[in-house]
Amino acid sequence: MSRELVLATMVVVLCGAGAWLASWVPAASELGDRRERSGRQLEARSWRRIWWTLLPAGIALATMFGWALQEPSVTDELLLPTAALVVVPIGLLWLRCAVRACVALRRPREMPPLATVGLLRPRVVVAEELCGALDPAALAAALAHERVHVRHRDPLRIWLAQIATDLQWPSPWARRRFEHWLGALELARDEEARLDGAAGEDLAAAVVAVARLASRAPGAAIAGLTGAETSLASRVHRLLEPVPPHRGRRSSLLVVAVLAVLVASVVIGAAYGDDVLRAMPFIGA
Repeated sequence: MSRELVLATMVVVLCGAGAWLASWVPAASELGDRRERSGRQLEARSWRRIWWTLLPAGIALATMFGWALQEPSVTDELLLPTAALVVVPIGLLWLRCAVRACVALRRPREMPPLATVGLLRPRVVVAEELCGALDPAALAAALAHERVHVRHRDPLRIWLAQIATDLQWPSPWARRRFEHWLGALELARDEEARLDGAAGEDLAAAVVAVARLASRAPGAAIAGLTGAETSLASRVHRLLEPVPPHRGRRSSLLVVAVLAVLVASVVIGAAYGDDVLRAMPFIGA
């Protein structure tokens, strides 16, 4: 049987199942500590939590890659018809994810009054009605917030995080991690805008004004001033307080550890990939 066919089947089964099962790990609520933590710290932590649940899928992919490196083009492992019982549901889940990813790229019919759009070349879009609703200082603060979104390419990050979340549908915990991150993202960008010179009270006035005008289409890959699933009262309260200190931590060691795990998985796949495949109930020899 073709090595590529077996590889593709095992990638769908192991990666899809690994990501889906890991998604059911409960998502800890951070609503209680948002006042105590830096928004930038919350955003980084919430971002990592989204992607940690895809690590089992990455390990499975690396293992199968290692197997494919040493396997001849015609493998002696055979796919049994029962493989379709697993491949079809996961394939439909991935198809749903792809459709939603494409829909998120479409420009919504009704844009928010102020938003950052564009995956590769993000730009700020401002509605004329907002210019009349804000005084110059509040408008400048709002634009400073959006420029931070541009600097971090947040529409692209939102799109990727949505894809990761949709790969784990219908897990409520995956959705909750995504929503936690969206809320923390706005807190982080508020802090960075204030560090760039925007006044907290001006930004708070802009947030309230935009919230009154906003009608955001769900699922769009855009970064708006009001974000999503964020408590407006809590956010305004934070904006009127001093910017909390940010205790950033170096992630280089974490990256090295993840890369080491993936490399080890490739080695294990090359050495024991045949045993892994033959342990599957839908693989025959």
